[in-house]
Amino acid sequence: MSITSAQVPRRAFLATACATGCLAAAGCSAQGATTPRRDDDGPTEVPVAEIPVGEAIILSEAQVVVTQPEPGVFRAFSAVCTHQGCIVTDVSNGTVGCPCHGSRFSTVDGSVVRNPAQQPLAPRNVTRSGDTLIVG
Repeated sequence: MSITSAQVPRRAFLATACATGCLAAAGCSAQGATTPRRDDDGPTEVPVAEIPVGEAIILSEAQVVVTQPEPGVFRAFSAVCTHQGCIVTDVSNGTVGCPCHGSRFSTVDGSVVRNPAQQPLAPRNVTRSGDTLIVG
């Protein structure tokens, strides 16, 4: 069965086609994705005192998550969700969450706690220099 112009007004067809194309091109960018961080952006420094024990902070601009799962142990992960590239935005109950589709990742090791993501957050290098963490 084919659709004729009498069945679908031209304006409705064009509006639907344009909206569909725009949504496909945007992906989840309207829900939190940003341009991936480039490796040449350099390291990010974070005061040790800003990372609570058993929790994490998200540095949106640097697109990293920095955690302290136990006293004096620091880990860092990419803040880019492995599902579709959105940036994780919240920390609660030992997890970081993606606003786009609800994936959650462990603050201990970056592993997937709730789907749809299938892969863990990518690890990032973190070193301590006195009272400062350097995340590369």
